[in-house]
Amino acid sequence: MNDVPETEGLGREVKRRVGNQLGRANTSRAGMWFWEVDRVLLLLAMFLIAIGLVAVAAASPATARRYSDASHIMAPMYYFWRQLMWVCVSVPVLIVVSMLPITLARRLSLFGAALFILLLVLLPFLGHEVNGAKRWISLGFSDLQPSEFLKPLFIVTTAWILSFRAKDPELPVLIITGGLTAVVGVLLMLQPDFGQTIVFAAVWVILLMISGISPLAIGSLMGIAVGGVVSAYFFYGTARTRIDNFLFPTKEAALADRYQVEMAHQTLSAGGLTGAGPGSGQVKFKLPEAHTDYIFSVIGEEFGLIACAVIVLIYAAIVIRVFMKLLDEEDAFRLLAAAGLAAQFGVQALINMAVNTGIAPSKGMTLPFISYGGSSMIALSIGFGLLLAFTRRNPYLKRSPYTGRWSKG
Repeated sequence: MNDVPETEGLGREVKRRVGNQLGRANTSRAGMWFWEVDRVLLLLAMFLIAIGLVAVAAASPATARRYSDASHIMAPMYYFWRQLMWVCVSVPVLIVVSMLPITLARRLSLFGAALFILLLVLLPFLGHEVNGAKRWISLGFSDLQPSEFLKPLFIVTTAWILSFRAKDPELPVLIITGGLTAVVGVLLMLQPDFGQTIVFAAVWVILLMISGISPLAIGSLMGIAVGGVVSAYFFYGTARTRIDNFLFPTKEAALADRYQVEMAHQTLSAGGLTGAGPGSGQVKFKLPEAHTDYIFSVIGEEFGLIACAVIVLIYAAIVIRVFMKLLDEEDAFRLLAAAGLAAQFGVQALINMAVNTGIAPSKGMTLPFISYGGSSMIALSIGFGLLLAFTRRNPYLKRSPYTGRWSKG
């Protein structure tokens, strides 16, 4: 007769202890992180990573067949299992980075940016060439792409420099950050990597606009950007080739490049609204780089245009939520760093999807958290972890509707 009360008592005790572990009274680092972090943003990121695993599983057989030969038959799910391994590494990295104190996150970002800029300088000597581009450093078990890691660290560094403008508007932050961006851009174009150069430049301009640089200066930068693209067309062979191959596909090389764009469009639209079904896509076997650059097209064929629209909405939701959270942010550094990281995430996704739909020429840009790649996954996890760190809010503080100041509730 006493067994039921004892069981119920034990159940209440377990609930009490779990509640204490996750409750607001828990002041441990993990407990505080749980209440401070934006759990919606974290959930959206995990959802994208899960979608990525499914998408790479769908693309893996096509890619394995394309890169296999008679002497080495690659397992159909080879890329899926490798991606699963990278996810198991990347998710803990994301969580750990998101738990960093703001000051430590900033310092590590500054040191990291200096390190990866140095690696970009050394890349012509240390890197190995793939498809005519020298962007990777071989580590034996995998390849390291310094530009992927530099992106979030560069954004935090640029945000830190621009944040000084809030204290002294006379500081030449425009010149300093512009010079830094130009150096990175030159190093990227030497690889060559025109797509990443565009991302760095675009995020820099976005940060300038948020920091309050005068409209005249922004207009001048826009003019310089147009002039830069025109100059790149005439004096930078890679940019000229990309633009010509996209707009004027007449030569053999241009037709080969155009083939990728056309096959991506065919693959994307082959599944209609609801898709051919998991593993049932056939056009993907003709698609180059199905697991990386053109994975969005594989999703379209296997799961349909509705699934593609859902993915677009998830990316949009992440960017919009971050900017909404920053509306009442008073710290200039946190505002710029979080906004820049969200912008980079959205711009990269937008460029990849534009290439897949044929709106833009091929850029070699991965789809964040979805495309296959070790460097990409870990670098994106660092960037998103920093984003979560800079958008954390103390659960014990509330903003006064009268003074706008934070205080204990």
